[in-house]
Amino acid sequence: MQVRGSYKLSQIKTIFNGILVGILAGSAVSLFRWAIGHMMGLMRYLYVNAAAHLSLLVLAIGINIVIGLLVGWFLKQQPDIKGSGIPQVEGQLLGEVDYNWWSILWRKFVGGILAIGSGLYLGREGPSIQLGSTLGQGVAHFTKQIGFDRQVLISSGAAAGLSAAFNAPIASTLFVLEEIYHNFSTNIWIVSLTSAITSDMVATYVFGLKPVLYMKSTPLPLKYFLWVVLLGIVLGVLGRIYQMVILSMGKWYRHTKLPWYFNGIIPLILVIPLGALFPRLLGGGSDIILHLSAAGYPTLVLCGYLLIRFVFSMISYGSGLPGGIFLPILCLGGLIGAIVGSIAINLGWMNPFYFSSFIIMGMAGYFAAISKAPFTAILLITEMVGTLTHLLGLAVVSLVAYAVIDLLNGKPVYYSMLQQLLKVQSQLNLGRSVQIMVSVYAGSDMDGKKVRQIEWPTGSLLTKIERNGVEIIPAGDTLVRWGDTLFINVSTKNQHAITQKIIALTNET
Repeated sequence: MQVRGSYKLSQIKTIFNGILVGILAGSAVSLFRWAIGHMMGLMRYLYVNAAAHLSLLVLAIGINIVIGLLVGWFLKQQPDIKGSGIPQVEGQLLGEVDYNWWSILWRKFVGGILAIGSGLYLGREGPSIQLGSTLGQGVAHFTKQIGFDRQVLISSGAAAGLSAAFNAPIASTLFVLEEIYHNFSTNIWIVSLTSAITSDMVATYVFGLKPVLYMKSTPLPLKYFLWVVLLGIVLGVLGRIYQMVILSMGKWYRHTKLPWYFNGIIPLILVIPLGALFPRLLGGGSDIILHLSAAGYPTLVLCGYLLIRFVFSMISYGSGLPGGIFLPILCLGGLIGAIVGSIAINLGWMNPFYFSSFIIMGMAGYFAAISKAPFTAILLITEMVGTLTHLLGLAVVSLVAYAVIDLLNGKPVYYSMLQQLLKVQSQLNLGRSVQIMVSVYAGSDMDGKKVRQIEWPTGSLLTKIERNGVEIIPAGDTLVRWGDTLFINVSTKNQHAITQKIIALTNET
């Protein structure tokens, strides 16, 4: 067994890289947020006044058709800017997807501003994650870092992008670990946290310290927690419906006669009357979330808003325009929570004082169910709302919603989208290999075995083991232990299947 002691120097280097990626991602995403906000203000003005002024209606239609054609041209040139970008980032870190960083960066930036700024029911967080990861890829390109070092920069950029979009550095780091990597590697979380905090500092300088979804609220007393369990069940069931519908939208759009890259014209036309009738519902949904607790909407109005947001969110995202589902999911969850809370209050079983607590718990539970990332959901809402007093309620509703959707056989939505993406991409690159990183869990098939005793899948080669901060060059008699991080070269031929077999060997049995 050979041990190398360059680990600490390597860690310092990657932390400095994380700071660099955080500054770049924070600056780019802050500009992205600023441009979207200003454009949406302009488009909202056009939609609201279009009914009374024919010239403004013609102008709004003309602008949106041009946006659809321009962004469609971008999509035709570079299909990997489609949608939120999170499945593409996951695929890139798995080695299943790769692309030119600059080609994606500027098209996603411009296309995302145009699509989201037009008022479509799309979120900025998915594109922000892809923008950040792409900037990480660019840093790796200029510093000539490859393999695992490149993966670290890409993942830290993803955390930085989400952090700048939501001012939530802790949740952003956890999202990368829980949703993208599905393990808690020291290498990944240190650099991701560094870049996320740096990015958040940049965004805070631009937008201020106030949390993105700050609202006054009072934590729910334990005597009302039966309603929290009920809310979690409702969120789990509706979350499964959301998964099924959004994953089938591609089939619906294939029935249109438009080329796939021009499908965005459909929601861009439909958003004009919606913007005129319901201007507060435009965009990702932060506006309506912030007004739910104080507006005093009747239950039927809340149900109508939920239906409109659900249907048009599907139409918006299904078109393939650059934009995410992160914030729209939170908006739908907040509306569901508001409906359940409103029913409880109208029946006289709940004090209206706790209405906003249901909005907050609804957001967390719906996201936990659809993404199957409950830890991220709890921390994300905590950071976005700006209070720690709801942790117990957030935890309960997230766990119940997660359990319900698991019973309904729901899969993480971004993983399912990645599978759809891979089905339509030809897998060439037969003679190449990529490096993956996996952690060994206690009780797994690998735990306690020597390297030569492990049935390694054909097309894989163990190159390095990291244990307690020490890098080990493995030999046949090297013992693999729980907590080890394995660095494995995997052939790009059947790479996904090989990777899944390795993950099965390292996970708990």
